[in-house]
Amino acid sequence: MTDPFAAVPGAVVDDAGLQHVGSPLVEQRRLAAGAALAPRRDRAVIAVPGEDRLTWLDSLSSQALARLAPGVSTELLILDPQGHVEHAASVVDDGETTWLIADRADVEGLFGWLRKMRFRLRVDPRIADDEYAVVGGTAAALERISPASPSGVPLVWRDPWPSVAPGGHAYAPVDPHPGADRDWAEAIVTREEELRIADAATRGELELAGIAAAEALRVAAWRPRWSTDVDERALPHELDWLRTAVHLEKGCYRGQETIAKVHNLGHPPRRIVALQLDGSGSVLPEHGAAVRLGSVNSAEVGTEVGTVTSAALHYEEGPIALAVVRRTTPVDAPLTVDTADGPVAAAQETVVPPDAGATANVPRITRLSRRAAAQ
Repeated sequence: MTDPFAAVPGAVVDDAGLQHVGSPLVEQRRLAAGAALAPRRDRAVIAVPGEDRLTWLDSLSSQALARLAPGVSTELLILDPQGHVEHAASVVDDGETTWLIADRADVEGLFGWLRKMRFRLRVDPRIADDEYAVVGGTAAALERISPASPSGVPLVWRDPWPSVAPGGHAYAPVDPHPGADRDWAEAIVTREEELRIADAATRGELELAGIAAAEALRVAAWRPRWSTDVDERALPHELDWLRTAVHLEKGCYRGQETIAKVHNLGHPPRRIVALQLDGSGSVLPEHGAAVRLGSVNSAEVGTEVGTVTSAALHYEEGPIALAVVRRTTPVDAPLTVDTADGPVAAAQETVVPPDAGATANVPRITRLSRRAAAQ
């Protein structure tokens, strides 16, 4: 399918969609301020119509959905029997159909699994790619476009992160959370509306931001994402995803026993950390780059304790990353990250503390910005 945003002046488009239209740093500012929209061809839509759709999805997923009201935004995880994350989706219902927005890399897998689990229930999931696209931005920015509303309810998903949803739990021991001021929503639009947005941007009537800008704002907010931060071993606890995607008091679902045991009796084996990277270089670490103990000036290569899951150049914080490390990695240990130009220093900030789980009530600490901490 041809990307209509390829015709926008300055657009850099690849298989994932519009990456940027000039300076990603400038686009971040505009996106955060509500002055730009971000086409998300890296996201895809699954429609789930049918009378049994909400109770069915409730029984399959980590989220309590049986009484989800039309227009209310939430998210779900599909777990394997050992509690590992297999699929993730944003969720909004319009009273007749439940709409799932998933990372495009996962949509076929999620759809295939849903189709297999229908049994005799009144549900009929379908991938709605031919009909709909996804556009992101602040809630105010999305008011400049026309979301689809096939049943009279505008299909706009407002990201609940980092609020703690009913039945959820927060591990990050910081207040305020760095994502507290993040305003992010995603609208499901018709393909005709997508073309209208592209034409308006080509004429200079709408400002656009690329995936690179949206991702930098996500990483700065410590917001986990399936396509980057999840591997075959990932537990929701490790990513602080109990906040918005897991209801700890709902009925049975696959993987629930592990969710409860880790939260109430144990600790997740790994934990996500935020990294402030040495900004003297220009090369960001790649996905999967090794995170090691020790300083850059160490005579020996340090022990590998984890891997980078997401990295970005942020317009205020500079080079930043998310990484999953061993639970036992000391929170005050100096770290380095492998890059194509050699190791770079990485200062870690605790997202999920080592005692998360059985010792779930960790004290909150005041978070200082990188700039303030340096002064």
